[in-house]
Amino acid sequence: MVPPSDLTASLHAPASAPATGANSEDLPRIVPRRRLGRLLSAAVALLLFAMAGNSVVRNRAFQWEVVGRYFTSAAVLDGLLLTLWLTGVVMVLGFLLGIPLAVMRLSANPVLGTLSWGYVWVFRSTPLLVQLLFWFNIGALYPTLGLGIPFGPQFVTVKTVNLLGPALTAVIGLTLHEAAYATEVVRGGMLSVDAGQTEAAQALGIGKVRALRRIVVPQAMRSIVPTAGNMLIGTLKGTSIVSVLAVHDLLYSAQLVYNQTYQVIPLLMVATLWYIAVTSVLGVGQFYVERHYARGAARALPPTPVQRLVAAGRARWAAYRRALHS
Repeated sequence: MVPPSDLTASLHAPASAPATGANSEDLPRIVPRRRLGRLLSAAVALLLFAMAGNSVVRNRAFQWEVVGRYFTSAAVLDGLLLTLWLTGVVMVLGFLLGIPLAVMRLSANPVLGTLSWGYVWVFRSTPLLVQLLFWFNIGALYPTLGLGIPFGPQFVTVKTVNLLGPALTAVIGLTLHEAAYATEVVRGGMLSVDAGQTEAAQALGIGKVRALRRIVVPQAMRSIVPTAGNMLIGTLKGTSIVSVLAVHDLLYSAQLVYNQTYQVIPLLMVATLWYIAVTSVLGVGQFYVERHYARGAARALPPTPVQRLVAAGRARWAAYRRALHS
């Protein structure tokens, strides 16, 4: 048996130093594995990207000087503002209508559930362009709209011939179409919340409306925000379809200019660059909103792009210093 004093001495004995000198030279050097397939695919991808970039930059048909001249012109900026306004209004009104429709869809009342399902079915099954043209020609179907008793007298009547202009028609058509998709997005988010959350709220005596507002919806936002962000970007690009109604959005403003100057490609590039710029800004905002609602779902929040760049730079600098010392 080993005496306790010997055990204590062995525990507190200093660790042996790493081998140096001739012994360290005898150790095999670790060489990283050469991934030829990865290098070859990266080289091919960079070559294709360089070819595409060269064709865009050096192709005179794009007329980049014309693009720069009209990029901040008054007509284009007015169309951009109308596009942004239309996107914001449609998204807000679409979700304001989609939230109660989603609650109706999840309701135990069969009448409310059937009506919500029918609304979603109709507006998701009909192309958006058909809906816009339908609302634009609503006067041919209903010359007058009235408010009164069903199958009885009407107290207020309005002629629909000049009631809906192009801008109002675009708002109504896009909102009703967007609400159908917002209903499914909100419903899916609410279904992602565990049913035990609602049962715990009922056990604590919390009302259904308050439980929905303070417990279910905040947790459902983690599932709603990514899809809602995609809907927002899709709506921004989908507003270009209102140009068929002569609404002066970004695309229609570009069309008015190139109908006068016959410079089709440069003006289309102006609209394309503005759509890319706005979509990029919305994508950054979506990332930070998702990061905000990710609190509590994970122990550590996902790093921001700036944090990823800083971490990658530090890793490369550390690898470079290790290579110098070796």
